Amino acid sequence: MATKGSTAARSNLALLKKLCEVPGVAGREERVRALIEREIHGLFDGTSVDPMGSLICTRKSRGASSKKGRTAPKKVLIAAHMDEIGFYVRFIDEQGFVWVNPAGGFDPRNLFSRRVLLVTETGDLEGVMNPGGKPIHISSESERNKIPGTEEFFIDLGRTADDVKKLVQVGDYVVMHEPFLDLPKCVVSKALDNRFACFVAIEAMRIVAREKKGHSRDIVVAFTTQEEVGLRGAQTAANAVGADIGIGLDVNLACDTPGVPDSQRVTKHGLGAAIMVQDSSMISDASLVREFCTIATSRKIPHQRAVLPRGGQDAGAIQRAGRGARCIAIGSGTRYIHTVTEMIDKSDLQAAIDLVAAYLLTD
Repeated sequence: MATKGSTAARSNLALLKKLCEVPGVAGREERVRALIEREIHGLFDGTSVDPMGSLICTRKSRGASSKKGRTAPKKVLIAAHMDEIGFYVRFIDEQGFVWVNPAGGFDPRNLFSRRVLLVTETGDLEGVMNPGGKPIHISSESERNKIPGTEEFFIDLGRTADDVKKLVQVGDYVVMHEPFLDLPKCVVSKALDNRFACFVAIEAMRIVAREKKGHSRDIVVAFTTQEEVGLRGAQTAANAVGADIGIGLDVNLACDTPGVPDSQRVTKHGLGAAIMVQDSSMISDASLVREFCTIATSRKIPHQRAVLPRGGQDAGAIQRAGRGARCIAIGSGTRYIHTVTEMIDKSDLQAAIDLVAAYLLTD
C-alpha cells in the first residue's frame, strides 16, 4: 500500500524520463545537475556545488518535534549519484572512426550494434557502436564466437573523416542513445542506474516538504558524481557534511529472470523496496536495517531484504568518511543492470520513494 505522495510520484514519470535521457558520464554530470537544480526549487533551504561537481542540498529540521531535544538534530545524508556508465573518446583514426575508453563497467556482449550519443563542446552527435571484425556473412564460426573486449569497439558517426576531426576531440564523451519506455508494469531505460535514485530523492523530498508537522532531522541530499568509477563524489561530500546517518540510494540487482537460480536472484520484481543488508562496498548498520523494516511494515510499504555479492554504492564511502556514520542502502530491484534495457517495476519504484520519505518523517 502506498503512502501519501504516491499519486504525485506516479504522475511524474516524465521527470524520470528526462533524468534518464539526459547524458552525463562520470566526471561530466553537469547537464544532469542542471536538470535537478531546476526540479528542486523550494525543497531545500540551501544548495551548493562542491569541487567534485556534486550538488549538495540541505533542508534544516523544522516542526515541534525538532525543538523537544536539548541536543542538535541528527544529520542524515542521502546520496544519489548522477553519473551513468559511458565512454571517453581516446583516439580518432584516419578514416574518422572514433575509439573510446570506458568510464564504468561494461559487459561487451551488450555493446554490439548500439546507437550512441557523442557529446562534444559544440553539440551532440548521433552514431553507432560496433566492434572491429568481419560481419556474419564473411566470418568463420570461431570468429563469430569470439567476444571482443571493450577496447575493440569503435563509433561510426556516418561522416567524413575531416568532418569528424573538426567536430570531435579526445576527451569528448559517449553515452548509449536509447529511448525511455513506460510499459504497463515497468519502466525501461538506459541510466536507470542511477537516475532512479535522483528521482527517488526528489520525490521523497516533495513528500517531506508537504508534511505540515515537519521533520526532526537535518536532511542533506547529495546528488553525487563519479560513483561508477569508485564512489569518488560521495566520499568528498561525506567528508564535508559530517553526517550521523548515511543512506545510499541505488539500483539493486533483480536476477529473477530465466537462466538464474532463485538463490542468486538478489531481489524480485514486485516485492517492494530493497533494503540492503550487505554488498561488496559495505555492511549496513543492523539497527538501521531493523528500523527501516519496522517502518515499512507499520506503513504497509512492500519491502524485501537484499544481499548483493558483488557491487557497491555511495553509502560505502559515507560509512568510512570523516568520523564515520551509520549507513544503509535502499533501492529497487532492477533487471539487466548496466545495459540499455534496465527495468524497474513501478510498484517497487513507488515503494522506495514511500519508504525513504517515511523514514525522514519519523522522529
